[in-house]
Amino acid sequence: MRKLKGTVISNKMAKTLVVRVDILKRHPKYLKFYRVSKKFKAHDEKGEYRIGDDVIIMETRPISRDKRWRVLELVKRTAEIEEEPAIENA
Repeated sequence: MRKLKGTVISNKMAKTLVVRVDILKRHPKYLKFYRVSKKFKAHDEKGEYRIGDDVIIMETRPISRDKRWRVLELVKRTAEIEEEPAIENA
């Protein structure tokens, strides 16, 4: 089974993440590297992953029309972003 490493770019669906996987390719003529990215929908049963997390996804049986992957493990957690309280002009 294939395993890919990517970044969570959306977690707005119930039990589903959208993971972007970036791959470096080399141009055949100019020999320069360029980045190609592809998005995969992955199953997240508990809903524990956030946007920006680096995860490893694994190929699995079809879960829905678009979901063919599930999250295997967390590689790196995104730092918490603290929101500043709004200051009202009085």
